[in-house]
Amino acid sequence: MKDLKNAGRYYAHYFKKYRLGFLVASLMIAFSTWCIVVAPTYLGEAVKELTSYLQLWGNPATRATANFDAFHRTLIIYILLYVGDASTIFIASLIFARISAFATGTMRIGLFRKMQRMRVQYFDRHSDGDILARYTSDLDNIFNAMNQALLEVFLAVAQFVGILIMMFRENTTLAWVTMASTPIALIVAAVVMKKAGTAVDRQQDDIGRLNGYINEQITGQKVIITNGLQQDSVRGFQGYNETVRKSALSGQIWSGILNPLMQGMSLLNLAIVIFVGSWLALSGTMSQGAALALVVVFVNYASQYYQPIISLTSLYGMIQLAITGARRIDEVRSQPDETRPINGKALTGIDHDLVLDDVHFSYLPGKEILHGVSLQVAKGEMVALVGPTGSGKTTVMNLLNRFYDVDSGAILFDGTDVREFDLTALRAHVGIVLQDPQLFTGTIADNIRYGDPEASMARVIDAAKQANIHDFIESLPEGYETPVSDEQSVFSAGQKQLMSIARTILTDPKLLILDEATSNVDTVTEAKIQAAMDNVIAGRTSFVIAHRLKTILNADKIIVLKDGTIIEEGSHDALLKENGFYAELYHNQMVFE
Repeated sequence: MKDLKNAGRYYAHYFKKYRLGFLVASLMIAFSTWCIVVAPTYLGEAVKELTSYLQLWGNPATRATANFDAFHRTLIIYILLYVGDASTIFIASLIFARISAFATGTMRIGLFRKMQRMRVQYFDRHSDGDILARYTSDLDNIFNAMNQALLEVFLAVAQFVGILIMMFRENTTLAWVTMASTPIALIVAAVVMKKAGTAVDRQQDDIGRLNGYINEQITGQKVIITNGLQQDSVRGFQGYNETVRKSALSGQIWSGILNPLMQGMSLLNLAIVIFVGSWLALSGTMSQGAALALVVVFVNYASQYYQPIISLTSLYGMIQLAITGARRIDEVRSQPDETRPINGKALTGIDHDLVLDDVHFSYLPGKEILHGVSLQVAKGEMVALVGPTGSGKTTVMNLLNRFYDVDSGAILFDGTDVREFDLTALRAHVGIVLQDPQLFTGTIADNIRYGDPEASMARVIDAAKQANIHDFIESLPEGYETPVSDEQSVFSAGQKQLMSIARTILTDPKLLILDEATSNVDTVTEAKIQAAMDNVIAGRTSFVIAHRLKTILNADKIIVLKDGTIIEEGSHDALLKENGFYAELYHNQMVFE
């Protein structure tokens, strides 16, 4: 019930702009329903007229008065009603197809826009494959349901109500007889639908996990091949696939059993109506023609009575997938946006200092990562963060850029809490060079100017020169217009990193964060990256996260983190003299290098 409510809210959000289309389609469906529920009465009338004609024709005394005119008129009206039904349904189907196409397109745009506003923690806690499944399979299921099931649902409900009204107008006794098996059918349907809903929900969640595994394996395919782990990868896939197979089979069984059950109930109901109708006809309370007409009418109504229920149950699997899809997408829509202060303060730079004041932080409640970290960085200083894996280095980076907010304490830029700044202005002045650089589809020039799309070509070239990548770009046949993407093999890992540094230089950040920028390159490329880093760091307040300690020997201040706490602080020479944890790290690295 909760999923249904959420799905209703989700669809209402996107359908409200198509009120006129729904109104026109509803009028078409209403007219179609009128045609389809009135038609059996004209068939009954035609049977009655035919019976009357045969009775007159069979008696020589009245044969001269027998004629087919009334029968023909009734039959023509009967045929026209079905033509009207088909025509209006065709128009309604076109309207629903148009609404479905535009609505799902809007849903896709809305989902993408929402993801651009969400907190980083959502992406940290969900696999790429699971997120992608919401764009693909979940939205596809919604589109299929709207395109195929929406019209059927509207039509089924309208026809069911119309048939009930007409049956009670024709004969109350036979109407109640026709409806007698409905409670049993509804109980059976409710039980089966509940089982099917649970199975389909599990199926979609399992598909999301399977997509996450596939995405992970494709991304790491080179590692898999290098280590000869192809068979292990296949076995892992088979495990996820088997889980999906079982949940999909369960969902299909429970969804598929509804239709034959309802078909059986319909046939049983039809037999009961024929029996009771025949008994009433033989009771002698009506003329032969009227009795026969009544039986014919209710045989039609009994056949039609279960058709809306059968239509809904046959579509249930598709509808349930759409409800599940709406639930999964609504989970994204209900995620909180990044916290942006109202009338946030403008940030023009760092004129004095940057302070971490007794910062406590945890990604998960009860599992604190940083325990009261305090640090003061003067304008233009280069601060290196070192320490073992899990010590909190990257967490500090996440807090400086407000990917996350502190649990307690504060981060201050020139005495102002970072949470008080306009978020766009803050990030416009914070540049990050990540360990794994990201390239985007486009040209080399597009990638460099990604942070500033309006940058002139002269600025792009200047940034590339400072990043020591200009000469390589110029050596390519198409130069800065060379097509490139993250999968493009034109660039080595080091060259991608240099392009990332060029992109950062172009944005001219006041605070720079370098996260293991030289960890994935050879020593020659490392020297180029180090020179580029020196260019981008010059005159800027900067944090450098490094495992290779020789890259931060010239840092103004080295902060040694361990288990979320600062245990040492000072220059390289001062920390070596202390002969503490940093000195041990440094000497161990020098031995291996």
